[in-house]
Amino acid sequence: MNLAVDAQSPIPIRRQLTEQIKHVIDRGGVPREQALPSIRELAGFLGINTNTVARVVEDLKQSGYVEARRGKGMFVTPAPPARPSPHLRESFLQDTVIRAAALGMTADDLAVGVLSLAGVRPPAVQGTVEVLLVECSPPELDFFARELEAHLPVHADRVLLGELATAVRSAKRVAGWRVAVTSFGHLPEVERRLSGRGIPVIALLAEAHLETLHSLAQLPPKTRVGIASAEPETAHNLEHSIANASLPNIVLVGACRTAGPGIHKRHASAITRSICAPVSTKMAPWARFSSTCTRKGPPSAA
Repeated sequence: MNLAVDAQSPIPIRRQLTEQIKHVIDRGGVPREQALPSIRELAGFLGINTNTVARVVEDLKQSGYVEARRGKGMFVTPAPPARPSPHLRESFLQDTVIRAAALGMTADDLAVGVLSLAGVRPPAVQGTVEVLLVECSPPELDFFARELEAHLPVHADRVLLGELATAVRSAKRVAGWRVAVTSFGHLPEVERRLSGRGIPVIALLAEAHLETLHSLAQLPPKTRVGIASAEPETAHNLEHSIANASLPNIVLVGACRTAGPGIHKRHASAITRSICAPVSTKMAPWARFSSTCTRKGPPSAA
């Protein structure tokens, strides 16, 4: 059997090995009623704990793939469970990986995303890490904290940008921060305040949500699309994210800054659809969850 495990993957080794062996059996790599290598042999070959392999074997027994024969070891069952053909599964997985790559996702991003949607948190990321979250307004702090804590094993210590200088004076508080997170526009200020403390700073970038990309993909061919945001970096990041999706039916005409809900008149006159980052504090902040704004009739300034 051609098996391999990746200790750095967010997918638990137990899950990796279980699915690989199922795949080998489905493809006929190990004939029915053929003996499998012993637990000790598999553990030694893969360089993993024998207890992990024992749990894998138990999983395979429970799912009907293998059976124990007293004094002889583990064997593939005469009739393993029927699953969709390996060819169909591989085609589906290849298509999914290609689509994810087009959105800038790595294989690990995809794996963690699938597990998250299924309500499973990989053991590799159990526990929580204290992170400093810095934003310029309470609504943004609340929004980003909810998103970070919902998708990552972290606890966000929320600090307003204007109060960061005071917060860093607390040695006990600073000692708990493993990393700092802030919007891209605040990056220089946060880095300056944390200089010399050994705390890495990560910048959040605006990114088009999958629902937004799906909505754009439904538009008629040659639809002209513009991006607007109160922050120039946000508008350009959204534009870059949408451009990377390579949607064939839209034409991006640029990004612009808007100080309010309206779009610059010259920009508006060139588009039939716009992607607007929310500007009201009553709306969700811009990161990741941009909204599609549809305008009917002739272009006009809002």
